[in-house]
Amino acid sequence: MSMRALFGCLLAAAMTLVSGAASAHPHVWITATSELLYAADGSITGVRHAWTFDDMFSAYAVQGLESKTKGAYTSEELKPLAQTNVESLKEYAYFTFARADGKKERFQEPVDYFLDYKDTVLTLHFTLPLKNPVKPRQLVLEVFDRSFFIDFQMAKDSPVKLVGAPAGCQMKLERPNDGTASAQKLNEQTFLNGENSNFGMMFANKITVDCP
Repeated sequence: MSMRALFGCLLAAAMTLVSGAASAHPHVWITATSELLYAADGSITGVRHAWTFDDMFSAYAVQGLESKTKGAYTSEELKPLAQTNVESLKEYAYFTFARADGKKERFQEPVDYFLDYKDTVLTLHFTLPLKNPVKPRQLVLEVFDRSFFIDFQMAKDSPVKLVGAPAGCQMKLERPNDGTASAQKLNEQTFLNGENSNFGMMFANKITVDCP
């Protein structure tokens, strides 16, 4: 298997996991930061993500990649892998879900994407432009994997930034709980009935921005 296809294959595997409690745990861990981007007129135009993958995934992803310096990879050397990653994300709506004043908003395909490799881990950077910039009183942005195949945790330091937001806008981040207790509350019958397709919603990172 091409290592370039690894990310896509892992994501595809999330959709074919056998129903049951054993499937309701992550296989890839991502530490994320997000920037909400605003235009001069105060409308939100998109979100810029930086997702740092866990050590194990990063090691598999770069295995077999050629580089001029052993154990180091430039953004140019990682460019094909970055393209594969963002193309694979499309099927999963980029794990990013937005509502403006309660109305679901959609994103265009990613732009300005690249990978960097530092301290043995990969970080994927990409920008998701909104199909239609909006100027809501309240914007809700959630980042999560419905299947919980991927565990998204917002970074401890500066997890979310508002870039160019109008004065007076207030941002709140709701992090998911540890999840262990919540997972235990779901009985086996729920999983047997195939009702765990949105299990990951319990682990969503919810960003709310209220503007005057």
